[in-house]
Amino acid sequence: MISLLSFVLFCLTFANNAYTAESRHKIFANPGDNVTLPCRLTHNTGFSFGGTGTRIKWIKLEDAFNEVDVLVSMGFHKVKYGRFQNHAHLQEADENDATLIINNLQLEDFGMYRCEIIRGMDENIVEVEIRMQGVVFPYSPRLGRYNLNFHDAETACLEQNAVVASFDQLYQAWKGGLDWCNAGWLSDGTVQYPITKPREPCGGTRAGAGLRSYGQRDKANSHFDVFCFTGGYDGQVFFVDQKLTYTEAVQACQDDGAELAKVGHMFAAWKLHGYDRCDAGWLSDGSVRYPISRPRMKCSPTEAAVRFIGFPDKKHKLYGAYCYRAHQ
Repeated sequence: MISLLSFVLFCLTFANNAYTAESRHKIFANPGDNVTLPCRLTHNTGFSFGGTGTRIKWIKLEDAFNEVDVLVSMGFHKVKYGRFQNHAHLQEADENDATLIINNLQLEDFGMYRCEIIRGMDENIVEVEIRMQGVVFPYSPRLGRYNLNFHDAETACLEQNAVVASFDQLYQAWKGGLDWCNAGWLSDGTVQYPITKPREPCGGTRAGAGLRSYGQRDKANSHFDVFCFTGGYDGQVFFVDQKLTYTEAVQACQDDGAELAKVGHMFAAWKLHGYDRCDAGWLSDGSVRYPISRPRMKCSPTEAAVRFIGFPDKKHKLYGAYCYRAHQ
């Protein structure tokens, strides 16, 4: 006979051995892609209490305090939640497969996901992060510097075909040379700015190069700029070489089967596709900018950059138009 204590010790040992250590994956994708988030049950023993079925749960980790349900599956019973009802499903290649497929990836789909798959005493937990390979850019509205609370910052980035950048994205941009002296919101609710060339107006010369942080700020009542992140686009940015008012620029793009380009389109065209043009043009937010990938006199003599002219009077007939045409 096996004593009760021996049986309990056996169960505890078995449970510990059956648990598979949590693993993490990163997937790089662009908006509109179909992505596959891998998750499988790993068997550590052939024994399973009670022959119970497989339970699968996928959640999206919005931040440290907020989780969003994506999908729950228990045998034939499956439930999908919210916006994931229309474009997420399980691959189910075999009985151990909990892989999630998200179709037509949207900006709000990027981020961290967790898969939990359990059958009897076998369990696996996997985290998968969907990242965009793209470009970080600072943004402030027509009203000027430091006019966005966190929620306005989210809206401002979305309106420019982007999302609020994460700390990791800003850090990678800083490593790539981004230097900007205005503080901006990040997706975790902190306010930071990247400095590659320390100087007095930007935190002083004694502080080394790096990300300068104001820490967590009140999302409703604090006002700063924002760092946006865009992963690209499925289309074409082109220039209309005429002197136009803002209204005429909108119409000129529409006449060519396009729309006035967003700031995110401009930065993606410049950074990801090497777009270079020494002509100032209207963008959809009412700003005037131009992209320089090959620095030269009279355009951008010292650095590759998207040059910012400002938010001129929309009635000025001084600038061309940058248009964006989506691929059909």
